[in-house]
Amino acid sequence: MTTDTEQPTGPTLTIDELAAHAGVTVRTVRFYGTKGLLPPPVIGPRRVGRYGPEHLARLALIEELQHQGMTLAAIERYLGQLPPDLGARELALHRAVVASWAPDTVEALTREELGRRAGRPLTDADVERLAAMDVVVPEGGAFRVDAGLLRLGVELLDVPLSQETVLAARSALIEHSRAAAHALSDLLRAAVGDRGTRDVKSLSAHMHPLVVQALLTTFQRSLRDELRQWLDAEADRTAAQAASGGAERSGARPDR
Repeated sequence: MTTDTEQPTGPTLTIDELAAHAGVTVRTVRFYGTKGLLPPPVIGPRRVGRYGPEHLARLALIEELQHQGMTLAAIERYLGQLPPDLGARELALHRAVVASWAPDTVEALTREELGRRAGRPLTDADVERLAAMDVVVPEGGAFRVDAGLLRLGVELLDVPLSQETVLAARSALIEHSRAAAHALSDLLRAAVGDRGTRDVKSLSAHMHPLVVQALLTTFQRSLRDELRQWLDAEADRTAAQAASGGAERSGARPDR
């Protein structure tokens, strides 16, 4: 059971704030809590429950599972197989995998509908940045939107990086993901051999979520290793500079 001394990471939300951010009702949040789909909140001052980013990410995952047509019982089983201590980032990865199961869903939305789907007010600068990332495409007085990319694009709006850096990262990801997809496609084609079209489609549907999960996991670990090597190199460089500075100071002789 959560105690008063335990603190969640990141900003905390009341149940009303959590429901508003997630686009659901307070009653829904409480229902998910009673079903065990959401962990209990941290009880703060005045016995007010506080929710963290993990709760918000879990609600987004539940919403995505519902969009895929899963029943509440199936969602319970899916969430029950996940480690109980998953953070917001890990939950977002699972949501990305689930979203990849669905075919592309491009919709035409008005500016008002776009803000409502984004779950937050969007300024003109926000919409321009989403358009630069090809998340939304202006079309007449509306916007053509890939629903699967919209949430990711909105989250990128808060990343403290320049638009040029975000676009360069996007280009790098697209280039290498296409190369990986091409190589995997060649392997699958060789594996299925002369099987019929129906068997190939069935295998593809079965393998799709597994391949995406494998790619996400592999990329996450590779990125973590790269960052660790970079940080270790920076730490070694800083230590070498400090040692060099100390040696210079110890070797100095005062004037007499």
